[in-house]
Amino acid sequence: MAMSNEDWTPGWSHGTPRDGDLVLAISGSSILKPTDSWLIPWGATGMPATNSDAVALGSIGDTPVFVTEFAEAEVPELESVALRDALLMREGAPAELLSTGFQVWQWWRDHRFCGRCGQETSVHSGERAKWCEPCGIPWYPRLAPCVIVVIRKGDHLLLARSSRVKHHFYSLIAGFVEPGESLEGAVAREVKEETGLDVTNVRYHASQPWPFPHQLMVGFFADYAGGELVLQEDELSDAGWFLPGDTPPVPPQTTIAGRLIRAMEKEISQGGIPL
Repeated sequence: MAMSNEDWTPGWSHGTPRDGDLVLAISGSSILKPTDSWLIPWGATGMPATNSDAVALGSIGDTPVFVTEFAEAEVPELESVALRDALLMREGAPAELLSTGFQVWQWWRDHRFCGRCGQETSVHSGERAKWCEPCGIPWYPRLAPCVIVVIRKGDHLLLARSSRVKHHFYSLIAGFVEPGESLEGAVAREVKEETGLDVTNVRYHASQPWPFPHQLMVGFFADYAGGELVLQEDELSDAGWFLPGDTPPVPPQTTIAGRLIRAMEKEISQGGIPL
């Protein structure tokens, strides 16, 4: 069953799966994928017996969709696909559904107990949250804001290669927002720390949730304002200025990095002048 993000309607409920409902099966940081889809019918032949730990993700048409976890040994006939590979390398993968499923499952697993008093949590009665009765506080799925920026210098844009990620894409400068920091301030700080460059005219472009582990990527354009490239070696192995259409391999447009790069290439190629 081929599917796309457009087929899926996000949602939340207290429901548990019934035979025929669809399940995103994960194992650690991988998806357990059937041959012709990304989801498994609940109760399908060969599917292991599970407990009620399956969390609602919404629906496809009238069919509820859930996420749960199995050990790979329980379903050896399924292909194990690393989540990062699914998002970066598998054309047509329903990235939003997969990303949401991983983030929701991580929240469900990590908040079985209250982080304040240590008591077991229950499911909140009215929203997607875990509830601690003694403390009277909800525990929501975590979101960590992270800025990502494409920097323009005349008719060139800056691309960099991570020293930590195995894929050999050239991508963009990114980093987590610190307490008390604005998004624009985080852009300027991360760029300075990782490249030695100063930027100006920082302007919002787009955003994307990214499940590594629970980020909200907030994408910006910025203009070069000065400095020479001095790389933070534990973050970047290489960086340089490139002309549109003459870049090394970059992330696909299923990622915000890929979309930001293509949008900046378009702006430069069309002669757009930053405000």
